Amino acid sequence: MGSRSSKLRTKVVALLVSLTALWGFAAWVTVREGVNLVGVQALDVRVFEPSEPLLLQLQSERRTSLVYLGRPDETQRAELTQLRQRTDDLATEFVESTDHWQVGVFGSKDLHERVAELNQGLAALPDTRAAVDQRNIGRSEAGTAYTALIGAIYQVYDALGNLDDDEIADNTAQLIRLNQARELVSQEDAMLAGILAAGRITPAERAEFTRLVGARQFLAEQAVRRLPEADQRRYEQLIAGTDFRRLAELEREVMLASGTVRMPFDSQEWNETTSAALIEIGDVVLAGGDEVVERATPVAVGVIVRLVLAAGLGLLVVIAAVVISITTARAVVQQLQRLRDAAFRLANERLPSVVERVGRGEPVDVAREAAPLRSGDDAVGQLGRGFNAVQDTAIRTVVEQAESHRAAREVSLSLTRRTQALVHRQLTLLDVMERREHDAKELAELFRVDHLATRMRRNAENLILLAGSTPGRAWRRSVPLVDVVRGAVGEVEDYTRVTVLPIGEVSLAGQVVGDVIHLLAELIENGLSFSPPHTTVEVRGQLVANGFAIEIEDRGLGMTEEDLAAVNHRIVDRSEPRLADASRLGLHLVSRLTDRHGIQVRLRESAYGGTTAVVLIPSTLIVVDGAEPADPADPGTGRPTPAAEPDRAVPAERSVAPMALPPAPGPGGAVEQRRAADPPVEIPLGPPGTDVGLPTRSRRRPVHSALDGPTLPIGLPVASPPGADGPPRRPLDVRAGPPVTDSSGAGSTAARTRPGGAGPIEPARTESGLPVRIRQASITPALRAAPAVAEEDDDVIREPEQVRRMMSSYQTGTRRGRTDAARLLGGGGRPGDTDESDDADQQES
Repeated sequence: MGSRSSKLRTKVVALLVSLTALWGFAAWVTVREGVNLVGVQALDVRVFEPSEPLLLQLQSERRTSLVYLGRPDETQRAELTQLRQRTDDLATEFVESTDHWQVGVFGSKDLHERVAELNQGLAALPDTRAAVDQRNIGRSEAGTAYTALIGAIYQVYDALGNLDDDEIADNTAQLIRLNQARELVSQEDAMLAGILAAGRITPAERAEFTRLVGARQFLAEQAVRRLPEADQRRYEQLIAGTDFRRLAELEREVMLASGTVRMPFDSQEWNETTSAALIEIGDVVLAGGDEVVERATPVAVGVIVRLVLAAGLGLLVVIAAVVISITTARAVVQQLQRLRDAAFRLANERLPSVVERVGRGEPVDVAREAAPLRSGDDAVGQLGRGFNAVQDTAIRTVVEQAESHRAAREVSLSLTRRTQALVHRQLTLLDVMERREHDAKELAELFRVDHLATRMRRNAENLILLAGSTPGRAWRRSVPLVDVVRGAVGEVEDYTRVTVLPIGEVSLAGQVVGDVIHLLAELIENGLSFSPPHTTVEVRGQLVANGFAIEIEDRGLGMTEEDLAAVNHRIVDRSEPRLADASRLGLHLVSRLTDRHGIQVRLRESAYGGTTAVVLIPSTLIVVDGAEPADPADPGTGRPTPAAEPDRAVPAERSVAPMALPPAPGPGGAVEQRRAADPPVEIPLGPPGTDVGLPTRSRRRPVHSALDGPTLPIGLPVASPPGADGPPRRPLDVRAGPPVTDSSGAGSTAARTRPGGAGPIEPARTESGLPVRIRQASITPALRAAPAVAEEDDDVIREPEQVRRMMSSYQTGTRRGRTDAARLLGGGGRPGDTDESDDADQQES
């Protein structure tokens, strides 16, 4: 029938197995009797036959040993030696016979235990013999030792199996009892033979002799009473015979005598009388055993006949049923196999192909795809026609559902892009409001709203990615990778807990900047979400042999090896996301982003017990600083170009800004006031080796990347945090240091100021086109403060209101300077945003 058996074939086989099992049970009821018959025969040959001569030999050795103890001489010693040799030979034969596998199979647990006890007694027999030879044991103790060994043989007889016939089993048991009565006669013979050899009898020996005589008579009468009539008649003839009557007379003489007088008869007369009685009793037992065998023979024959009839004929019926069932089921199985193969092709090949083509927008002919199967008029043919109907309905439904799903996805994508456009307009309005606002508290609230809008933009991009489309952010030129990382940090909620370590002077190809920002933001957000709020997330990177590696390490809960393996597999899995597993959508987003540009992401255990995400950007996407020439119209700033959008109503995405140093913690932070005569210089934030601190927003037009780091006037240093028991320490005075150049390496040009210091000041520009900031050049006149003379040795503690005004002036000047730079470069629109609401809190402090 082949190896590809169907479930129907299995069920047919199961029915046949059930029928076979029923036949096996019926046959076993009969076979059990036959097995028992075979077992009884095997145990009779392996156990009973070798034990009978051993029993008689032990009785002879016991008698001779007691005679030797009563009157030791060389004749008795020689006879005893011969008897012992014969006993050892029979014992060895018995042990070997009972060790046969048939005894282990057919023997019961009780039989095995009794045989083991008998073997142990035979192994201890040499100790008794040595005591007899050295005359270190009395006649009574020696007789007891041999009697115990002979009794173990009778216990083996009791454990032998019998036929499943109660009458035969009972007759066998009574014959064994009669044989035990013969053993009692043998004990009388051995005891009195020893007494006659010694020439006297003790009262204890007379009492023991009397007990043996009474036990023998009782046991024989009980056994004969339950034997068949023929066995009873033979026993009555036995006790009425001359030898047995003479035995009874001698027993009475011994029991009625008193004291230790000599016996009224000699040993010869006693030996002749007991030998004849033992032979006659043995004949009665053997005759009864022959009759039991004769009665058991018809029983065994009947067992064999029933076995042949029940087992043989039943087996023929089962074979016929198997042949008919297989022949009948083969045709059904073949038809069902065709249906099964068609169903598998429909589920595994045709339906997925239809869904894929519908997803690509190709037309699908339902009638062609649901070609019907040919079938007959029987039950299986009707099943085939039902399958044709199901196939047609399934393909038609799949086509309709796929088209509906595609339409719903297009609608969702359109709504998402419209939402994205609204968020962009909202950010533009917020940018205008932030530029006009000078109050620090109001500006902080605007920053909070601005940050929420930025996160809304990332969520909109998530929906676009899940819909299988591409977000709109793109850059024409390469962007410094440190700014890309800072931009990603600026898009997470709890950015103050992120520490960006030195990245290196490398840039990222413009076409992947937006996706890498999104990818890093997802991974950083994940690390922040699964780590305690008091811990930080570190971001570091360096050039490696195969590209640029960025490590995002948290100090969170960590993951087991199984979970890490599952997550890494999920990242490289390219299947569609399952909406039921919404908690893993972030991993699917990471998978989508990495698959688009060949970026590799792998999670592993962190040394802090948390998780480290390693992002490997290929070498083809990395540009080492200085390797790419600057564009004359866009001197090295890496401005983005608008992305090709399917929806024209959606403007280009916003860019990102790098991190900025935070103000001094606590109210009243010490800020040193610089002299007005000091020339303003710029310190670009973000080169390698700089502690980047917290992110701050920088407003730029959406058509430019504007990922250059914000600058901090040298007249506004940051105070170090306060000690445990004192106010903030004096800030670092950098006036004595040499002038600092901008990030492009060009020296700063002199700033052009208007006479009198009032009104707007046109800023000087660097070679790259960026304005050089001048202290208090861009703030309103009302907020301008006169320069103060700084003391060289004493710390200056300023009022909170002064610090607030200074910070507000600094941020307002930064925004206006970048706006002017954007206008001069010919751009327009809105800058990127990566600042967070927490910057506003820093403004308030």
